[in-house]
Amino acid sequence: MTGSGRTGPSGPAEGRGTGRVLVAGVGNVFLRDDGFGVETVRRLTARAPELPPGVELMDAGIRGVHLAYRLLEGYRTLVLVDIVSRDGPPGTLYTIDVGPGPPAAGPGPGPLDTHAMDPATVLALLHDLHAGAGGTLPEEVYVIGCEPGATDEGMGLTPPVAGAVDAAADLVLGLVRRATSVPQRS
Repeated sequence: MTGSGRTGPSGPAEGRGTGRVLVAGVGNVFLRDDGFGVETVRRLTARAPELPPGVELMDAGIRGVHLAYRLLEGYRTLVLVDIVSRDGPPGTLYTIDVGPGPPAAGPGPGPLDTHAMDPATVLALLHDLHAGAGGTLPEEVYVIGCEPGATDEGMGLTPPVAGAVDAAADLVLGLVRRATSVPQRS
């Protein structure tokens, strides 16, 4: 699915709020491994029948402002897929539970560079937009991150990062299945 559509594998977005999950791949495909999030969402699109109802995919690319506004439409869970540098070997995957609160440090004063928005900047902008425009913030926020090997100019993921895409898609599927499951009462 691409960024502008409001449909996902489960059809048109209905029943705003409860249970809706947005999986957003972020990054710049022209900066080698920075395209990891976009490629992972592309692979998930091919696996759409495996996605539970209520899960929507978004190729956010470098459109962080668009992503922040879309989140105000009411998603219970957000899963961001992006590169994350934590000094591990390239291709290492991380699952980070960000939680619903705003990040500790938001974007500084001055012009906002909409083409260089990392997940923390998007989340800070989301909280700022919510304060000014209302809307519903996600209750759960996760980042599936991959340690990059190279983020210089160029197309295509490095081999270790390309090799992590399917495993990242599996991690996303596990998260969204848990996020959309309804606890059974005994």
